[in-house]
Amino acid sequence: MNNYPFGSSNSPKSFTAYPRVNEFDLESGGNSIINRRSTKKLKKSTSTTTTNKPLKMLKSFGNKLKYYYKLHPLLVFTISLSLGLTILITISLYERRFRKYDVLSSIGVDNVVDDVYPFAKLTNLVMVAGHSIYTSSSCGNVDKEDSWFLEPYQKNAGQAATFLSHIEKGIEITAHDDGALLLFSGGETRKEAGPRSEAHSYWAVAESKRWFGKQDSVRWRAMTEEHARDSFENLLFSVCRFRELTGKYPQNLTVVSYDFKEIRFANLHRSAIGFPESRFFYLGTPATPSATEGALKGEALVRSQFLEDPYGCRSSLWRKKLKRDPFHRAIPYPTGCPEIQGLFTYCGTTIYPGSLPWA
Repeated sequence: MNNYPFGSSNSPKSFTAYPRVNEFDLESGGNSIINRRSTKKLKKSTSTTTTNKPLKMLKSFGNKLKYYYKLHPLLVFTISLSLGLTILITISLYERRFRKYDVLSSIGVDNVVDDVYPFAKLTNLVMVAGHSIYTSSSCGNVDKEDSWFLEPYQKNAGQAATFLSHIEKGIEITAHDDGALLLFSGGETRKEAGPRSEAHSYWAVAESKRWFGKQDSVRWRAMTEEHARDSFENLLFSVCRFRELTGKYPQNLTVVSYDFKEIRFANLHRSAIGFPESRFFYLGTPATPSATEGALKGEALVRSQFLEDPYGCRSSLWRKKLKRDPFHRAIPYPTGCPEIQGLFTYCGTTIYPGSLPWA
């Protein structure tokens, strides 16, 4: 401890126990009044400064704008005009949006949902994957091979019957589920067939067959997805289309296609979009006897390609996809399903790491 001698110049500063002049005194009111007045003046001065600050800033900005206008009048005019138009457009959009909400709320939430989404009460998706395009001008020849556009590997006796089988199975599953939406999926994939989609071909065939006796219960909830170019897009695009039509994502998902494609759909594609296995179902029908061996070999090749490229966005799968878009149709997705936008842009070799609404 330091010892300080009495009277030393190095002694510690004295502690003032009582207030000095102009400090607040509990016993004396004189100094406190002076201090209060000073405080009020200080507060008033600070308040005035704070009030004038925005005005000074605006004045300074105006002066700078005039200065730059004299130097570059055209540039300043263009920027000011662009800014003004942007503000007007933004205000207009917000006004329209709130006006829409006011109108919708006035007629009730339930009516709003039904008007915006025509199938809002449906919860499950049944997707029939398209495999060909119907080209005949007559609806009475749906079971004949020459009424369909067939690739060389599809030109087998009984091939048309397999398409009909897929359509019928999809209708049957939907008829047994009052909460199901039926989607025929497939785009305009063949140039020689003209601008006709696989999905609409299947829908038209179902119509010609009077929905296999289930017209009243199924026709009104049977729609199309007309942009898919491969099996992965059949699944992903149909999920997005379901969102467009119902306002939500499917609770359960059933795919109808060939039995030899089950692993591709149920394992590879389902895993790629992260859909829960417990809510995914598959119904496969056999290929024609004469085409079975070739179909199995071809499927093994395609499956190996999707193992390396789960999202079909590279090399051979991507080239095949481009070839199946002869009319360069603009794909509308994911506008109608913004929650899964990441799935449409992801092109990795591993499973998509982002969050998904059904996970």
